[in-house]
Amino acid sequence: MRSFQDRVTVGIQGGLAHVRLARPDKHNGMDFTMLRGVIDACRSLRRDRDVRVAILSGDGPSFCAGLDFKTVLSKPVSAVAGYAKLWKPARNDFQAWSMAWRELPFPVIAAVHGNCFGAGIQLALGADIRIATPDAKLSVMESRYGLVPDMGGAALLREVVSLDVAKELCFTGRILSGTEAHRLGLVTHLDADPLAAAEKLASEIATRSPDAVAAGKFLLQQAWHDDEPAALSFERHWQRRLMGRANQRIAVKNNLSREAQAHPKPYRPRSVSA
Repeated sequence: MRSFQDRVTVGIQGGLAHVRLARPDKHNGMDFTMLRGVIDACRSLRRDRDVRVAILSGDGPSFCAGLDFKTVLSKPVSAVAGYAKLWKPARNDFQAWSMAWRELPFPVIAAVHGNCFGAGIQLALGADIRIATPDAKLSVMESRYGLVPDMGGAALLREVVSLDVAKELCFTGRILSGTEAHRLGLVTHLDADPLAAAEKLASEIATRSPDAVAAGKFLLQQAWHDDEPAALSFERHWQRRLMGRANQRIAVKNNLSREAQAHPKPYRPRSVSA
């Protein structure tokens, strides 16, 4: 088990990485230290070719209750530095909080319980799949503080809900139950035990070629909102990256040979990256 900035822990076993926000006494409210811890943990995982799936969760009563305003504002120098980054043209650390998970060459599943507000829901949206308890509380809460989502929310909401729904959520800052969030498309699945459900799904994903899974993630992220010629071009690009390679040959054997189906050959470490 590794700790990043005393705010995030990462444990890896059998190709499954458990990434946990570790500030339970504050409902995993995000401060500058946690922001750095999440980014550091993500960078560390990106270098590990043996990780097949990562699960994001929060210790204690909540997934992430959003920005810890009291702690952040108690450090005016850091707050001013964070504000200054809004004027730069490149992606900033606040946006990397959620967007960096999309660059990992394996699926990321968010297991959501308790409060998931503001920064928390944007972190969850950065995952590929979200599993929440029916009674979880989710909100795009920034309008309550006179702000807009600025941690990847605009880029990520467009992939899961329609524009009118995203506008309503941003305008109102309304708190939704997990059940309501699932109905709107913010949440992929509902489960009373989202962590166990995430582990079960991770086990299923891990039976597939890690290269095919990585390529599938990047293909869909690139093609989803582009035009048809671009989408087809991305298909050709990623298929070229897979065909004839070691893990593709193993996948064919594992699925066509009866002996291999009973005793599948293990895949090699992932070779595909963004």
